[in-house]
Amino acid sequence: MGRWEPDAVGRLRAAALDLFVERGYEGTTVADIAERAGLTARTFFRHFADKREVLFQGSDRLQLAMVDAVLALPAQASVRDAVAAALRAAAGFFGDIRAFARRRRDVIAASAELRERELIKLASLSAALADALAARGVAALDARLAAESATLVFRVAFERWLEPDETRGFGAIADELLQRLGALHRAPRAA
Repeated sequence: MGRWEPDAVGRLRAAALDLFVERGYEGTTVADIAERAGLTARTFFRHFADKREVLFQGSDRLQLAMVDAVLALPAQASVRDAVAAALRAAAGFFGDIRAFARRRRDVIAASAELRERELIKLASLSAALADALAARGVAALDARLAAESATLVFRVAFERWLEPDETRGFGAIADELLQRLGALHRAPRAA
């Protein structure tokens, strides 16, 4: 086995995604992934806690970057500025991974276990953003509402970014959606 070959993580991710698409998430084992990548199961576990993490690795770094962006703002920055900063920080994570992310989305959509994991990760992101906003002095309820809004914009922007005909970057989409959300709050009620 190519145990010393470079980019073990990339090879394991590519092998796992291919197998998840071919056999389904539930029908794929860690041993299958390692074998397809030309590595050992031991190498797999050096990089991932379990096979789910192949799809979710990096979400902790994303969350930390978004929280750090909120906390780094000057004290006079508004809650909207904090939400926008968090979304800009997220945009830095979505450079040239669109093809991988589309396949990842399809694998997650086909598995109840993975859909649940995705929702847990989003809830964790929202809670972390609410804590960051509260640390900036935003009232707890307002911090929660703003964090949930930020997470909603993040999720919808990510979905739109993955649409087949979409060419804009994640940041541009997130900015547009944040502006639309603001406009909705200012718009008069329909009769």
